[in-house]
Amino acid sequence: MAKELCSGVTALLSINTWQGQQHHHHWARSQLSPLPISATHRLTKHSRFRVVCQSVETQAKTEIYDPEFGAKVGQDRLLKVPVSNIRNFCIIAHIDHGKSTLADKLLQMTGTVQKREMKEQFLDNMDLERERGITIKLQASRMRYMFENEPYCLNLIDTPGHVDFSYEVSRSLAACEGALLVVDASQGVEAQTLANVYLALENNLEIIPVLNKIDLPGAEPDRVIREIEEVIGLDCSKAIPCSAKEGIGITEILNAIVERIPPPRDAATSPLRALIFDSYYDPYRGVIVYFRVIDGRIKKGDRIYFMASNKDYFADEVGVLSPNQLQVDELYAGEVGYLSASIRSVADARVGDTITHYDRKAESSLPGYEEATPMVFCGLFPVDADQFPELRDALEKLQLNDAALKFEPETSSAMGFGFRCGFLGLLHMEIVQERLEREYNLSLITTAPSVVYRVNCVDNETVECSNPSLLPEPGQRRSIEEPVVKIEMLTPKDYIGSLMELAQDRRGEFKEMKYITENRASIIYELPLAEMVGDFFDQLKSRSKGYASMEYTFIGYKESELIKLDIQINGEPVEPLSTIVHRDKAYSVGRALTQKLKELIPRQMFKVPIQACIGSKVIASESLSAIRKDVLAKCYGGDISRKKKLLKKQAEGKKRMKAIGKVDVPQEAFMAVLKLEKEVL
Repeated sequence: MAKELCSGVTALLSINTWQGQQHHHHWARSQLSPLPISATHRLTKHSRFRVVCQSVETQAKTEIYDPEFGAKVGQDRLLKVPVSNIRNFCIIAHIDHGKSTLADKLLQMTGTVQKREMKEQFLDNMDLERERGITIKLQASRMRYMFENEPYCLNLIDTPGHVDFSYEVSRSLAACEGALLVVDASQGVEAQTLANVYLALENNLEIIPVLNKIDLPGAEPDRVIREIEEVIGLDCSKAIPCSAKEGIGITEILNAIVERIPPPRDAATSPLRALIFDSYYDPYRGVIVYFRVIDGRIKKGDRIYFMASNKDYFADEVGVLSPNQLQVDELYAGEVGYLSASIRSVADARVGDTITHYDRKAESSLPGYEEATPMVFCGLFPVDADQFPELRDALEKLQLNDAALKFEPETSSAMGFGFRCGFLGLLHMEIVQERLEREYNLSLITTAPSVVYRVNCVDNETVECSNPSLLPEPGQRRSIEEPVVKIEMLTPKDYIGSLMELAQDRRGEFKEMKYITENRASIIYELPLAEMVGDFFDQLKSRSKGYASMEYTFIGYKESELIKLDIQINGEPVEPLSTIVHRDKAYSVGRALTQKLKELIPRQMFKVPIQACIGSKVIASESLSAIRKDVLAKCYGGDISRKKKLLKKQAEGKKRMKAIGKVDVPQEAFMAVLKLEKEVL
């Protein structure tokens, strides 16, 4: 054993002295492994050795991926290639299936990012993305790749995986001709995998299935391939097994992109038409626009015209994203790039607009994007009322970067001036709030998330209402309709019961259940959106130990027994604390709110009743006892009538005080109750 160990160490020392390539280092390490410790130990070590060798072979197969050559090819990425050699593609997948890791590897293999600059999730450049480990914004990057001694320009767009950011995915798909569908070889097809595939098929994209994480011990590539073919209906005979972490199969993916994704059509001679797919605000350069040139060409210094906003500017800077901004003189049809034109007004360059030349305008604009429909609403108010103008500017600038965000001004008797904001989901709401606080240094209060209700009035008028204070009086309304979503849950069969119970508790209506494979089922429910904007997703994950996934789509409005729950303090209704709830939940919500307010409101000199009411009917009540002076302290013995006289006099004073007294609900109480509403609802 000692002899084997010595020979292994000698081999390691000799290789270290010889400055060889990196994979020899792996080889030397692996020589130390077959020490006779135990059979199982030897087996695990050999299997690891096999994976390492596989990645080494992959690198050795094409000599161009030696680091120096890769870096040289990467430096030439600004050089022009014919339109037939351009490939525009994006990466789509469910959350945590390895999109960003694969994008990192593609950037590294093509020499786009130098080894010294490389870090994990390179394209996730927001602090928030790194902390949470999720992609929030789409990111574009240009790569250069040599295939059969011919240079190709690959434009990659990395997309988010969460359902709340599906608008980002749909925008990036419109700028591409193909998509890499990444599926985790151990997890299989999940809800967002399906949703993103259908989005890609609607855009007529060429889809390349990629099985990621094949190096994991629990990977089952054959089962996952069967799942993709059965559930999605894609031909997986050419599916590429890979491990983005270990670098296995990356060359095959790059070759498949070149061979299977069609080039953009050559329309460089037509009048310029470029589609804006993203933008952001730079405090020094104004609005920076990311676009894909569909027809024609654009040069630095051209006078350009935005067709939707009817504004014209001079293009001061034109360049490509690789992944940092690099200036070029010209971009033509099929290329993806950015442009800076000292645009100071945020409204002038909106996502989905078409850029053309001012002198040679295009006949028609490009179709653009469908407007995103907000699903969840909440009020955003600055803690300091003086920050209202800053909040408005921040929302305008953030809307430029996040086109799915909608907002309108709102006032509240408790919070002052603020905005009613619409989001695609709860995570979207959380991210926007956090970005406003971090990027624009604002302190914000958010109200409980709510949805838009549709009220049918007695005069046959229909009113849309997202705020309980705007709800018409009970005598004027005939019925209230609430938004309903179709929700599809994909789950292992062990958790079907608990997930069905969860959906039933949330007033869900069972529609269909089918087994995708023998161990995985798809359950479809129709569920009120108001029941889903709470902690539904968290509950789904905890009940299924993280294995279930969900996808939802809005299907319309449905009449329901909804009522307005008012809170009265000392007989005065407090409008900001009103909520719209289902009649079955009214008592529990009312009880929770009154109990919380009793703890939070400071005691007064008189008794304060706190009531939860439906119209004039009180359904839950608590009372705050008065602060009383001990008027009997001076009485020592004596007749009972003397004590009664003093108590009666005190009671009359309290009664008079109550008639003219006013209860101020402190800001902390409002914030705590809003937090409670989020939990209870």
